[in-house]
Amino acid sequence: MPAFTLKGIPNDLYDLLKQRAAENRRSINAEMLVCLEEALQGRPANPTEMLAKVDAVRKRVRMRPFTEASLDSAKRHGRQ
Repeated sequence: MPAFTLKGIPNDLYDLLKQRAAENRRSINAEMLVCLEEALQGRPANPTEMLAKVDAVRKRVRMRPFTEASLDSAKRHGRQ
């Protein structure tokens, strides 16, 4: 199996990687492999996770949920 050395990692990036590895109970090397796989192969979207993030943002900015009527109104307004 190929191996390589990664040089010049900024301290803050290394700290984030180390923290993420600890949270996922993986070695730093294993976490780096997961990060590379996600970046290069992509990861499938998790609708539940995505909706939870949207809800969190909506609460933070105090945004009301969109309704069909509000979306139709925005479309009409944008077409003028």
